[in-house]
Amino acid sequence: MTTLTSIRLRDTPALRHVLRYGDTALIHAQRLTEWCGHGPVLEEDIAFSNMGLDLLGQARSLLAHAAVIDGQDFDADALAFLRDEAQFFNFTLAEQPSRRSSAHSPGADFADMVLRNFILASWFKQGYAALQASADAGLAAIAAKSLKEVRYHQQHNAGWVVRLGDGTPESTRRMHAALDRAWPYVAELFSHDAVDDWAQASRHGPARAGLGVGWDRDVDDVFAEAGLVRPPGTPFISTGSQGVHSEHLGFILAEMQMLPRRHPGARW
Repeated sequence: MTTLTSIRLRDTPALRHVLRYGDTALIHAQRLTEWCGHGPVLEEDIAFSNMGLDLLGQARSLLAHAAVIDGQDFDADALAFLRDEAQFFNFTLAEQPSRRSSAHSPGADFADMVLRNFILASWFKQGYAALQASADAGLAAIAAKSLKEVRYHQQHNAGWVVRLGDGTPESTRRMHAALDRAWPYVAELFSHDAVDDWAQASRHGPARAGLGVGWDRDVDDVFAEAGLVRPPGTPFISTGSQGVHSEHLGFILAEMQMLPRRHPGARW
């Protein structure tokens, strides 16, 4: 029997549409769980780990569904561990560094992580709500289950955004800095391409641009309470959802995929 060490998917709009959700959940879960043991309080260590597990469960369901769409008899594990970087379609925001290893290293602090989690949970909430009406019954069922989880993620992190944004001078400074770092990647969440055209025309899901109204409402309400003002927009649109990533995804995949690629077919 041949054991695979790398796979290549049949790149179709139907597959990309599902992988944008599944890959973003998977990579965001990896970043969230990096905070286990490093949160400001024990409760948040547990909360971030649990939210990471929720996202991992969503990713597993979505990748398993994507494997059926691809039709090459791969499973969710193969899609997670045996794809190369260019065949991941997560949003670039999800792959950005999430924690500083020292005061002088690149990365982020707790304000960055709660803000990112709030931004992405708010997007997932809008996306999953719309996907419940998908012509793809399997995708609609995954969305209905996942929606309950991301609503909690949104509420939990919204509380922290307000607490830090309207807190001490230091927490306010950090939250504003986190917003400046995250904002250049937000436009990608609502950009439009041929995959969005296909999803809308086939009734498999919403076009990303159509999610902006509900997302704006949720985010503006929380930002107003936190005393945050949106930074000015820029023409820049990141391209992770097109398979063109920042320098950070390769490092995530190297760590995440090392064992299954070094020991193909291994079982515990």
